[in-house]
Amino acid sequence: MGYPDTFEGFMVRDQEKWTEFHKQEFAPKKFQDRDIDIKIICCGVCGSDVHTINKGWGPAPMPLCVGHEVIGTAVKVGEKVTTVKVGDRVGVGAQIWSCMEYTYGAPYPEEMGGVIAQGGYSSHIRAHEYFTFKIPDGIPSEEAAPMMCAGLTVYSPLLRAGVGPGKQVAIVGEGGLGHFATMFAAAMGAEVSVLSTSADKEAAAKRLGAKNFILTDADSNWAEPWAFTFNFMLNTADAAHKFDMSTYLSTLAVNGEMHHVGLPDAPLPEIKAQTFAPNGCKMGGSHIGSRPEMLKMLQLVSEKKLKPMIETIAISEEGCATAVKGVHENTVRYRYTLVDYDKAFPNR
Repeated sequence: MGYPDTFEGFMVRDQEKWTEFHKQEFAPKKFQDRDIDIKIICCGVCGSDVHTINKGWGPAPMPLCVGHEVIGTAVKVGEKVTTVKVGDRVGVGAQIWSCMEYTYGAPYPEEMGGVIAQGGYSSHIRAHEYFTFKIPDGIPSEEAAPMMCAGLTVYSPLLRAGVGPGKQVAIVGEGGLGHFATMFAAAMGAEVSVLSTSADKEAAAKRLGAKNFILTDADSNWAEPWAFTFNFMLNTADAAHKFDMSTYLSTLAVNGEMHHVGLPDAPLPEIKAQTFAPNGCKMGGSHIGSRPEMLKMLQLVSEKKLKPMIETIAISEEGCATAVKGVHENTVRYRYTLVDYDKAFPNR
């Protein structure tokens, strides 16, 4: 049928065959007064995509089109939309409907069509106005895409923690999330230390604004010189289940916090309550963030001309497979963005 009745995407049909993508049509939700239809320009590839399609986070409805770091052009706006007009370049992240719950893989109510929400490895996406954001002119689309999830996921806790001048901030992991966190924390005025197991990432971390680079697997006593140092520690690594938590927490200043945005498949390691006592520290976690935080993040990126480290891949069955494998195997530096949508979807 084609747009606007159907969209077309690269979909996984079986979680046991999660690197096999098939191009097929799917039905979007019913269009409503505050909805926006977006013709997609590019889409970032997130670790959440991999966790979803490979059953790392459990069963998901199939067939499924993932992708929630979408940049595109608004081609249709509902009668009550006030923040976007046709022709605007916009972005959509992991939330697309006003209940602030649904992302791909979630069912819409029957009155909206009863379909499954699908993602951005596709020709179009239909999103609620509240979760659609105009992209400042100075930010290239392929760089803006991963900001819709990865960027917001780390910016939100940094902002809520009051990160800024005079604060000592540790970023655990210098990957897709971590490199954004390093860049943002430095741009916000904090002194940034990166904690990593990869010595080859030091140059990039310092280029993004880190003052210190600490190898956590080079010496079992790595934490001792950093005891009672960090006001805020943001763990972006997808490996917290392997951490000696007492060692990491010992580096926090009095009343410091270790905050998790890296969400591994396995549980966190066992920890005693006494571990929190010496410095009165705490531990928490979050995912993505709010609309006001997204707008502040985009303003920061635009004003400071911040440049994330992005690799692009042309979207196709093979391109999607290459991207999710690269994320799974941690070979990407540091985020993939799928591009060339006009070639993949020429008749939209």
